[in-house]
Amino acid sequence: MTTETLTIVISAIGIVLTLGTSLFAAGAWMIRRIDDRIDAVDEKLSTRIDAVDEKLTARIDAVAEKLTVRIDAVAADVTDLKISVARLEGPPRHLLTARR
Repeated sequence: MTTETLTIVISAIGIVLTLGTSLFAAGAWMIRRIDDRIDAVDEKLSTRIDAVDEKLTARIDAVAEKLTVRIDAVAADVTDLKISVARLEGPPRHLLTARR
């Protein structure tokens, strides 16, 4: 192998290694930047989702409390209604009672 051929082969290998290393470094840099942006968006969304979750939990608790109060009121009314119906359906009252 002549000196010129050897020089050309070594130069080609050097160029390929330089380009390969550059592409690898550029790819690693882009991936790191994308990961940083995704982490920032993830943090932002987590904060917003937590805020919405707290609001929703508070609203659901308020509605549950209202419904509990209303259901308890309806239960009391139904109990009173059952007593009234039982009195109406009970044995007939006599106008005159016999004394012994």
